[in-house]
Amino acid sequence: MLQQTRVETAAPYFERFTARLPNIPALAAAPLDDVLHLWSGLGYYARARNLHAAARIVARRHGGALPTDQRTLETLPGIGRTTAAAIVCQAHGRRAAILDGNVKRVLARCHRVAGAPTSSATARALWRLAEAHTPRRRVADYAQAIMDLGATVCLRRQPRCQACPLAQTCEARAAGEAERYPEPAPRRPRRVERRRFLVLADANGFRFVERRPPRGLWGGLWTPPEGDAALATEECLAALGVDPADVRRIAPGAVFRHAFTHFDLDVAPTHVQLRRRPPALADGAWIRPGEHALGLSAVAAKLIKRQDAADENVGAGVLARTGVDSRLQAAPSRRGAPATRPRSAPTARGVSRAERGRRR
Repeated sequence: MLQQTRVETAAPYFERFTARLPNIPALAAAPLDDVLHLWSGLGYYARARNLHAAARIVARRHGGALPTDQRTLETLPGIGRTTAAAIVCQAHGRRAAILDGNVKRVLARCHRVAGAPTSSATARALWRLAEAHTPRRRVADYAQAIMDLGATVCLRRQPRCQACPLAQTCEARAAGEAERYPEPAPRRPRRVERRRFLVLADANGFRFVERRPPRGLWGGLWTPPEGDAALATEECLAALGVDPADVRRIAPGAVFRHAFTHFDLDVAPTHVQLRRRPPALADGAWIRPGEHALGLSAVAAKLIKRQDAADENVGAGVLARTGVDSRLQAAPSRRGAPATRPRSAPTARGVSRAERGRRR
């Protein structure tokens, strides 16, 4: 969880996750939906998928016990060189060099290592330094100490050099260039994409979601159906197999922007209230907010939550030519009704080929 996430953010997720799945056999036996549900909100969901896959491999090939040697650990999904080394030195006390983002910053400043850490030449130089500095005794203490040094003292901005135990030997500090290192990679222009999401609600307040492909954006998670923002709502609904006669009312929602690592997504929601559940949507799942156990992305959770607000202001988006009722009538609610679980994992509709191939 601490890969790409700060401690204060990950801590409550970790406590909830380990309370529900306290060991490798429990994690390996859990459905992926349960794992993604516990991970919902942390982002970078490939981490959760890899964690689940690794647990199943360990349960099947290693009797449920995590391997203790670095090379075998690195063969598991989601475990790279640094993570494997951290496990070896911190769990077993054996010498192994680590090089996470905090360690890279410390070493780059102490030795004024030129170039962005993302470049292969700079990465090789930093690994050589990491290996050279790793002691043969108390390796677990050293690994924790150098990570904490980067996280709490050798900060990315305004480093606390006056409190640093390495201040007297730090080459970047001596040159008055501490904040210059590590050197940033050239910035690429951020692209912006716009996608429409159809937030479908039935007469009892349940929302429709479908599972996305296992790879790509939000891989394996559940979201409202997605479509091309340039298409008319009628076309998007027709692509889903929704009969106009099943539609009670439609309202466009406020567009909002969600930032990913390399691009921004403008989310254009369309809230659709249905008279009945269309048969074409049988492969998905109907859920009520807060009363389900599926893994939703932060965007999906926000879209579903906003459906309630959309129900209060739907007049402007009514499709008169399809016979949609424009009268504002509250849908009846059956509190406590269970979500319908899908029989199979459907493929998300309307997702571009580029998005299917994108890795998170």
